[in-house]
Amino acid sequence: MIHHPFDPFRDRLSRDIRNQLSAALPACLREQRLAPAQGVADRFLAARPGPEQVAYIHDRLERYARFLDGIASGPEDVLWQGLVLWDLGLHFEVHEILEQAWHRAQGTEKAFLQAMIRAAGVYIKREYGFVDATAQLAAKALPVLDANRDRLAAYTDPQRLLEAMRHPWEDAPRLLA
Repeated sequence: MIHHPFDPFRDRLSRDIRNQLSAALPACLREQRLAPAQGVADRFLAARPGPEQVAYIHDRLERYARFLDGIASGPEDVLWQGLVLWDLGLHFEVHEILEQAWHRAQGTEKAFLQAMIRAAGVYIKREYGFVDATAQLAAKALPVLDANRDRLAAYTDPQRLLEAMRHPWEDAPRLLA
């Protein structure tokens, strides 16, 4: 069997693994345990995927466990949750968690959450070499994030994220550090 690098944009199995693991994260959050994601992981691992997929699954489970530990003593604010995920390098999961809140939000909060989703998207696209999409997402996110500095300031120095959106080709900054 030929194994391909983990690339959810070009490989269906990788996309399914990424999407289904991240879709289990809200249940992990509600239950405050890793079991929902572990169940998804076990199903994929039983099918004996390639080494890249196995490594991705194990990495995600480890980081999901760190996420659950990291939010245990923090506020129940979806932005806080998104920032903890961000600092763990789980940008696709930032998108997953914030998107659920975005669907229920209105007005300024909805626009802000969309900008945060786009900011996370910068690093999702960047990781796989989509340079044009990276720049476009950053350009769309920047003015809304700038207008909502106060929402960011509750947890982080807004300037970190704003500078990152001005330089989307650089590595994602840690926002809670």
